[in-house]
This record gives sequence, structure tokens and C-alpha cells, in this order.
Amino acid sequence: MPTEQQTPSPAEFNRQVIEEFRANGGRVGGMFAGAPLVLLTTTGARSGTRRTNPVVYLRDGARLLVFGSNGGADRHPAWYHNLLAHPRVTVEIRDADAPGGIAAYEADAAPLPAAERDRMYAVQAGLDPAFAAYERGTDRTIPVVALHPNPFADPQRRRAAGEQLLRAHDELRRELAGVLAAAEDGPEAADGTPEPARAPEHAPAHAPAPVLRDLRRHCLAYCTSLEDHHRAEDGALGAMARQFPGIAPAVTRIREEHRAVTAMLERVRELAAAPQAAPRAAPVRAELRALAARLDAHFAYEERELLPALGVPAPPTRPVTPGP
Repeated sequence: MPTEQQTPSPAEFNRQVIEEFRANGGRVGGMFAGAPLVLLTTTGARSGTRRTNPVVYLRDGARLLVFGSNGGADRHPAWYHNLLAHPRVTVEIRDADAPGGIAAYEADAAPLPAAERDRMYAVQAGLDPAFAAYERGTDRTIPVVALHPNPFADPQRRRAAGEQLLRAHDELRRELAGVLAAAEDGPEAADGTPEPARAPEHAPAHAPAPVLRDLRRHCLAYCTSLEDHHRAEDGALGAMARQFPGIAPAVTRIREEHRAVTAMLERVRELAAAPQAAPRAAPVRAELRALAARLDAHFAYEERELLPALGVPAPPTRPVTPGP
């Protein structure tokens, strides 16, 4: 008589899925066939042993979201307790461009706060009805955990990030120096204040003169470039602070300085964009000089505090302008 096939234990089932995942470039069959799957390796909360589990994920921008459904059981999965104790995890995910079709990287795990958790779980349940069933099957709140890739765990990537920071700062210095030079253009008024060139006779009375029009364009373009740079930095600073807890005070100060610079950029925008019948470049120039002085100090502080952690020597101070 044929023997009845035994259902594998959860540990054996996980082992089979993990082996299939790694052997087939991130593809598996069975109950996970076609599902977006990652292998999540956590460190045991008590044992310190590294353990790997297959989990379904939802991509949300640069981060991945994973769900502690545990098949609708009344207890959180063990991997969830592990990452609460040790938030640094390893992720393996299908990537056709990676060797073997799988990319592996370190990430920092953070459970979502209640309101965001509810919103993102509803998104997942809408994509996969099984998650709605899991939620109905238990009285516990199924946790949703964000996995933030940590680009600073690898020494080569750290150095590359530090070198990119230096290049970005140098480019922003050059751009601002160019805007400052544009602010100096134009004939001198009788009182020594630079005046814009006269607008063509056919131009509307409120139209800015050519020199100021160019200055406005340069100012607005530079404000956008600097804000984009700070936005990208703010996104990376959290990962840096998690990798290097000693720089946390510097990260707090850098973020505060970003907000102060944003306020200065708003003033530059207002001065550069305000329509005037007889505009002058002097107020814009004064604000740009103040911005340059602030950025000289800000860039120097960032380089001094962040670059050593990234394995890149901090260079000598390189001001935007040599003087007033």
C-alpha cells in the first residue's frame, strides 16, 4: 500500500523554499509561486544565531515592506521578535543583473507606526486576498516592517558615497560662484549700486531687464539644485547614523542646518522672482553672499564629520568665494 505523504514541518518547509530560491535565481513554486519573495536573515533575540526565513514583500520606493502574518496565527513570527532585538538584517532578493540572479544586502528594519501600518497593510491585502484572510483569522495586529537598504555597510560603497559627496559639494560651490558672478554684472549706479541693463523700449514696463532676468534664472535653478542635494542627503543620513551611531549628533545638526538653508533659499527665490518696474540686483546679491557664507561653513562641517566615517579624508576648506 502506498504510504501517505507527510506534511513537512515549518522548519523543513522553510529549508526547502530557501534552497529552491537560491538554486533558481529567486524563483520558487508551490504556495509561493509568482509571489514577490525575499529571504530575510535575522539574528536570534536570545541565541544570537542567524536564521533565514522566506517572506512576501511589497516594494515601497527604496524600501521593502514585509508582513508578520505568520499564516494568520495568534503569535508573531520568530523573525519579528528577532529584528526587534537586532534591527540589522540581511535581504536576498531576485535580481536578474546580480550573480546567480540574486542580490544580497544589509538593511535596517523598523516596524511601521500604527496609522502607516494600517494603510500599507490595506494596500497589501488589496493586492493579495490571503493577507485579508490572515487578518480576519487573528485578534492580534499583524506588524508591517520596513526594510531600509543600508548602503554604508560595505566599505567600497561607503568610500564611493564619500567621494560622491565631495563631487556634489564642489559642483554646488562652482554653481553658486557662477550665480554670485552674475549678480555682479551690470553698470554701476551713481550711488555705487549695480543697476541692471536697460530693458528694450518695446518691453512691458514691468518686465525685468536682461541682466536681472538672467540672474533670476540662475538663482532659481541653483535653489532647485541645492534643495535636491539636501533631499538626497536627508534620505541617506538615517542609514549613516544607524551604521555609525557616533555621528548621530552631527546628523541632527546637519538636518537642522538643511532647514536653515531652505529658509535662506526661500528668501533668494522671493527676491529673484518678485516683479519690479525698476529692479536692482543688490538685494539678491546680498542674500547670495549670506548664503555662500552659510554654505561654506555647512559644507566644511559635513565633510569634517561625515567623510572620516566613510573612509575618505576630509579635504581643506574650499570656500565658494575668496572674500566679500
